[in-house]
Amino acid sequence: MTVQSSENSSRRGRRSTKMDGMPLNDMPWWRWRSNVRSALHMLSDPSFQRNVWLAGVDGYGDVTDAVYRLVEDTWLDNWSAEKYVGTIFRDSQEAALVDTAVLRVLRIMHQVGPDAPVSAYVDDPGWPEAVRSARDAHVRLATSDGDDPEAPPQTLEVLRIMTRAA
Repeated sequence: MTVQSSENSSRRGRRSTKMDGMPLNDMPWWRWRSNVRSALHMLSDPSFQRNVWLAGVDGYGDVTDAVYRLVEDTWLDNWSAEKYVGTIFRDSQEAALVDTAVLRVLRIMHQVGPDAPVSAYVDDPGWPEAVRSARDAHVRLATSDGDDPEAPPQTLEVLRIMTRAA
């Protein structure tokens, strides 16, 4: 029996190849990171919200879908992103920015309700602040992953394909 040395191990913490610009497997829970990033990306882009969500374009879900991706596996609606530094988030600054965005978006969701139309969210007086917070978090995470934060959000199908790969 041959034992593979740790130098050649596939479990080392090195940065692997990229898929659509996003590094795969360089964070232990990269699939969760991908979902959080997708949600923040959509929540941070007013043009996307107008042209896709308000227009009812298929393939991207709606505000509730984005919030669900943001908190679904992470439980960020129950505890701080700081808990995930080193697994989903690279450092405390990423975690703090995500926490701020989550709290602002959830505050609005609780006020208008999860089944409210997109217009109820975007017309809420607190929405611009929530969008700014999501934008700050999105830019930080995208930049940390070597991606262009100005690229348009990917469809949910592309996200599914990316998170099934590797």
